[in-house]
Amino acid sequence: MKHNISVPCQKSNLQRIRTFVIEVLREQQLSELEVHSMVLAVDEVCANMMIHSNKCSPDHSIEVEVITKSKHKVVFNIIDRGHAFDITKHPEPDINEIIRKKKKGGIGLMLVKRIMDKIDFIHKDGFSIVRLTKNLHPAG
Repeated sequence: MKHNISVPCQKSNLQRIRTFVIEVLREQQLSELEVHSMVLAVDEVCANMMIHSNKCSPDHSIEVEVITKSKHKVVFNIIDRGHAFDITKHPEPDINEIIRKKKKGGIGLMLVKRIMDKIDFIHKDGFSIVRLTKNLHPAG
């Protein structure tokens, strides 16, 4: 089954995306930990695309598709027309350096890579798609 939402690229719409993803994932009978970790990963990618690829422009939009192919896998396609940024090539940050410099931020994409089982980046016909795949472990 495929569910989707499209919102303008404004940070205030991140809550709408989080709520949408939670509602779709709760249908899968997953643990709260698994649901919230995937919400965190999707939120991080959406925030990066809104801020860095689209400069928070309300004239641009971002679409999130959640595809539940079975009880054992979910795929998130996060789609925009902003400046392409391949997160799969983003280098892993040095955590000790972040702590030493007391930097805010910088570990979000690392978390996405640790939460999701597979990350793909597709740039085609002016669209950028970040595809996040997670193997599921239904509760109960």
